[in-house]
Amino acid sequence: MTAIMNGLAADGKPPSLYTLSNASEMEVTVMDVGATWLSCKLPIDDEKREVLLGVETMEDFARQKVFLGATVGRFANRIAGGRFKIDSHEFQAVTNQSGNSLHGGLDGFDKRRWSLVEKSDNSVELSLVSADGDQGFPGELMVSVRYSLSEQNQVLIDYSATTTAATPVNLTNHAYFNLLGAESEEDILGHSLQIRAAHYLPTQADGIPFTEPEAVAGTSFDFNMTKPISTHLLADEQQRQANGYDHCYVLESQGNEPVARLVSPDSRVEMSVFTTKPGVQLYTGNWLANTPNRLGGLYKDYQGVALETQFYPDSPNRGWKESDAILRPGNQYKHSTSYEFAIK
Repeated sequence: MTAIMNGLAADGKPPSLYTLSNASEMEVTVMDVGATWLSCKLPIDDEKREVLLGVETMEDFARQKVFLGATVGRFANRIAGGRFKIDSHEFQAVTNQSGNSLHGGLDGFDKRRWSLVEKSDNSVELSLVSADGDQGFPGELMVSVRYSLSEQNQVLIDYSATTTAATPVNLTNHAYFNLLGAESEEDILGHSLQIRAAHYLPTQADGIPFTEPEAVAGTSFDFNMTKPISTHLLADEQQRQANGYDHCYVLESQGNEPVARLVSPDSRVEMSVFTTKPGVQLYTGNWLANTPNRLGGLYKDYQGVALETQFYPDSPNRGWKESDAILRPGNQYKHSTSYEFAIK
């Protein structure tokens, strides 16, 4: 049964859904509102296992505040105080969390209706134009996101953008995964996780990073060797102030090698993450409680885990050469992330 989304969006029109499938009967559904990865169903035995947290009504989609499966931007993660400077010009973006700009502001890309560019059996491309000054960001930004499903059960997300003025751009997808089943009522703490990273960015209480990355070795943040998420959960003050993991990892490898791997406790599903981005935000669903689910109930904390590939938080205010998030006229923002599922 393919995903559904009942009701009307904020513009008074129903959402458009696009379902992709392959020969192994894996199904991926994308919604034009928020360019949202709405559903990901894996063929396991004689059933389809839904591994993405989500909702089935537009009313619930509007109610949820955790960006379920949406494309977030212009700038994923946080900008301190919403302030940044480009070429001696100062800008103030809309702030929406603890005095900072989070995931693009109050009216980010996750709330917009995107336009269909093209659709085939195994891919769909959506586009959006963000006006000069949108949420305080300079330049008119033209964005496209393409979702593709391969015969190898790989969901590839390609992002591209151009701008009329220098502006921060940092696009990601905010999918929450539960490989045991999104509506199974199981949490993700028993999932085994590996992240190929020697450093992470410790943060202040509001999620803004301190000055420099720190080594993960000898800390609860070391996932170089695969371990259950629960192993060192809430083991130190960095986690306790965030109610779990909500930190960006400085990735060791990109492109052809997986940067992260997630395995379900029943060992039936393994997900590998590949990206061209320099960082990945590990978020263990620390504040999911009271978020609507597909069954008319509510999710609980830790029922989904997000692996958000991105530039580092607050990059526009830092000198991190490997995380230059400023897009300039004449250049193209071009990045990709893929999630490859192995079913056993």
